[in-house]
Amino acid sequence: MSNRHAVVWVDHAQAHVLFIDAENIEKSILEPAQHPRLHHKRGSVGGGKAAEDQHYYHGIAQALRDTQEILIAGPGQAKLELFKHLQHHDPEVAKHVVGMETADHPSDGQLADHARHYFKAKDRMTGV
Repeated sequence: MSNRHAVVWVDHAQAHVLFIDAENIEKSILEPAQHPRLHHKRGSVGGGKAAEDQHYYHGIAQALRDTQEILIAGPGQAKLELFKHLQHHDPEVAKHVVGMETADHPSDGQLADHARHYFKAKDRMTGV
């Protein structure tokens, strides 16, 4: 399958990478080495936020390395953290990101349908 379009739904526990075309979907699921656990301690510095897993984001970048257009989606901050990682560590992949959207927890089918609609509209607007 050609890797023209991909959508990544990402949170801190899992990333669904879908390579899509008009008829097919190719799916990969990636997970961080350790599931982030937040510990909130009264009076602690940092508020209990877990550190970003750079290996996790790098694995996602590797999955996307041959993709021409990428849409990043997700419910929280992980989508922005992924994009920042791509900008700093994988700039060749970052330049193919065409959009970022908030999406709660869609099924893979719903995510693929949304991405097809997104890319079709984008291609119409840019004349591709």
